Amino acid sequence: MGASNSTSTLSSTFFLTGIPGYEEFHHWISIPFCLFYLVGITGNCIILHIVRTDPRLHEPMYYFLAMLSLSDMGMSLPTMISLLRVLWSISKEIPFNICVIQMFLIHTFSFTESSVLLAMALDRYVAICHPLRYATILTPKLIAKIGIAALLRSALPLMPLLTRLAFFPFCHSHVLSHSYCLHQDIIRLACADTKFNVIYGLVVITMLWGMDSLGILVSYVFILHSVLRIASREGRLKALNTCASHICAVLILYVPMIGLSIVHRFAKHSSPFTYIFMAHIYLMVPPVLNPIIYSVKTKQIRQGVLHLILPHKIFSSM
Repeated sequence: MGASNSTSTLSSTFFLTGIPGYEEFHHWISIPFCLFYLVGITGNCIILHIVRTDPRLHEPMYYFLAMLSLSDMGMSLPTMISLLRVLWSISKEIPFNICVIQMFLIHTFSFTESSVLLAMALDRYVAICHPLRYATILTPKLIAKIGIAALLRSALPLMPLLTRLAFFPFCHSHVLSHSYCLHQDIIRLACADTKFNVIYGLVVITMLWGMDSLGILVSYVFILHSVLRIASREGRLKALNTCASHICAVLILYVPMIGLSIVHRFAKHSSPFTYIFMAHIYLMVPPVLNPIIYSVKTKQIRQGVLHLILPHKIFSSM
């Protein structure tokens, strides 16, 4: 019976949802989404190119920034094709196996981004509180290990959740509430006891996001304590300014993430538009805003962007 359910589920098809109530405007709505994707992909690719090609940026802070850009792209790119297929009226269907892969990528890279933000907080802590030991503590080898660990700790806990989905029967509606697949969305459609997935999912979210947010908070407590001991006001402002971009990146990720989780778990009777709006903010805003924030607030990145887009003579005269 279990094998029969598994076979049936693996061959099933789900139906994605666009913007409810605005179906006749989907083609027009796709224009800002295309612009968002274009800005996000271009911005993050520029960051990666600058960090790779400029030897001055081969430092821990910029390696972590490159990891953040990769996480941003990994979180948003899996949604692009399915979203545009829906908005352009090409197809709303998505096979179960593709849905699971998309779900895995979205959740993995959202957790990875949170882990990278924690690593960036630790980077700021070491840079401000132990500046003389900065290069000896954050070696390239350690940074590579941190990146691999961030990816593994984000991906491995998802395996039990996604594996169990193959054994759930979906005997009623196959219509998802988004234009891409999310775990908390698809388990609502299962005709089975999903208690394990719900509880285990909450535990994973609490452990990963909870530990990351706590680590970031503790890092900034130590940073603030160290900054307040700096004698000059200019020195304190300069130290805090190096953290401004990171604080913005943390807020951009965590606020929509928490909002989406609250809507899914405690506002089940809300308008479908609320679910979709929150999900789009959660997945699209960080990849778009993070490159802009770091380009504006970080001098070295800003210079790299200007050097890339302006003719050499104009850049040299600036």
